[in-house]
Amino acid sequence: MNVASLDQLWVYLSGNPLLSLLMTLLIFALAVKINRAMGGTPLLHPVTLSIAMLIALLLLADMEYRTYFEGAQFIHFLLGPATVALAIPLYDHRERVRRLLWPLLLACGVGIVTAVVSTLGLAMLLGARTETLLSLAPRSVTSPIAMGIAEQIGGIPSLAAGLVLLTGSIGCALGPWIFRLLGIRDPEVQGFTLGLAAHGFGTAHAFARLGAVAGAFSGLAMGLTGLLTAFLLPLITRLFGFG
Repeated sequence: MNVASLDQLWVYLSGNPLLSLLMTLLIFALAVKINRAMGGTPLLHPVTLSIAMLIALLLLADMEYRTYFEGAQFIHFLLGPATVALAIPLYDHRERVRRLLWPLLLACGVGIVTAVVSTLGLAMLLGARTETLLSLAPRSVTSPIAMGIAEQIGGIPSLAAGLVLLTGSIGCALGPWIFRLLGIRDPEVQGFTLGLAAHGFGTAHAFARLGAVAGAFSGLAMGLTGLLTAFLLPLITRLFGFG
């Protein structure tokens, strides 16, 4: 097969939306295998590794993100049902949740305020621009909510999404080490902490590594954090003089 035929084949394939879907699935499967081969280290989280590999492949193939997303949007669509499905393990442990509801709400509120205030304070000390500050503020909630909040308060949604991914990766890497350092073994506390600090990444890590109880509480924390942040963040940013 000559070069012209290969070019024509690539043009045909790149115009097929199923190619993006196939690329995403194959790369994620490869990233999972690499992560397992490295002992499941959070430093090489499958999602983070997949993102890096996909970016490299898109640059190598000179494929625009818009073209890629036409096929990958099928996976994007499934994010909604997957998030709703987190209610199933939460329902299974509803009695524990009901018993700890007020402490969990208090912990969630304190966690949100601590995350936002510390982030904005450090970023202001380092001289970050206003748009960057407002994109950093919602970094501890899941990407779709963070992007919506960032757009609402004047940040950059795409930057907010990237910062959320970094936050999740760092949270999964440091979380287990902090638990061991502080002697925290309760799956409810571990799960809720991961969901609060590392959102979707932390929830996936809790289900995979810590069990169903930790995963249920992590999903609860992720949902509560997203809901409360949408209300609290605009108020906090106003206290800092934004908006």
